[in-house]
Amino acid sequence: MSIKRQKLVSTAAIYAMLTPTFGLLAVFSLVPFVWAFVTSFFDYEVGGESRFVGFDNYLEYLHDPTLLPSFGNLLFLTVFGLLIVSTVPLAVAKLIFSLKSEKARYLYRVLFLIPIVVPGVAGMMIWQGMIYNDTGLLNETLRMLGREDLTRGWLSDPRTVLWAVVFMGFPFAGGINILIYYAGLAGISESIHEAAELDGARGLMKFLKIDVPLVMSQIKLLTILTVIGTVQGFEGMFILTKGGPGFKTMVPGLWMYMNAFSFQRMGYACAIGVLLFLLILSLTILNMRYFRSSEELKAESA
Repeated sequence: MSIKRQKLVSTAAIYAMLTPTFGLLAVFSLVPFVWAFVTSFFDYEVGGESRFVGFDNYLEYLHDPTLLPSFGNLLFLTVFGLLIVSTVPLAVAKLIFSLKSEKARYLYRVLFLIPIVVPGVAGMMIWQGMIYNDTGLLNETLRMLGREDLTRGWLSDPRTVLWAVVFMGFPFAGGINILIYYAGLAGISESIHEAAELDGARGLMKFLKIDVPLVMSQIKLLTILTVIGTVQGFEGMFILTKGGPGFKTMVPGLWMYMNAFSFQRMGYACAIGVLLFLLILSLTILNMRYFRSSEELKAESA
């Protein structure tokens, strides 16, 4: 058998093994998206007749009273999430990486990873019932300090509800993000650190000038994941506030869910979903196009 034929057979075998995966992705991801896109042009209720309405669902959403408040909340949540994911986990990963003992590094990696085994819903219920409750930790602490005037229903007060929701992850140091940054820091050659120290770069300067640019690939990855997760996510708002009080914690994903499963307006919900897909796609393309890692910059300059 010729070398060319051997390569052809090998390539065909690889594609044959990938085919089931592509097939499952098509059935469970691509087909539902196409169905949602088509449904967005219909006035459709589950179990009822569908009626073609063209772009009416999209035009209606542009005049929806929840549009501006929900996207304002989404912008706030996204900016806050990006600020946190690009600072706290990276700083903690650097502190762990700076430990001299390999056993201590391993121990701290395990300790910071433990919080992800707690279900997210359980964590939200703990914050809601034990910290933000009227007799929860936060209000009781304020009473002990003699500042009962500052106590409030943190999840029912329009002035504090959004801040209360975003601070539920405090101190923002647990989870897989630390391991992603740690892997990036571990991949930096020791010779780079030695050269930086010879040039007089130490401490915070070395961290900002050397470490941060060289983990830009990890920052880029977590930026994409954070944007996608924030735009798609609504579970916290659904469990804690149902979008209230008023529209203070309403987000587009929650409004889409409520229209689909509470109001039975499936076509309208699909239109919102398509718009969110286009938003995520646009932000991802912008991130891939303009947010360059150090490896990509080197490749372009070579």
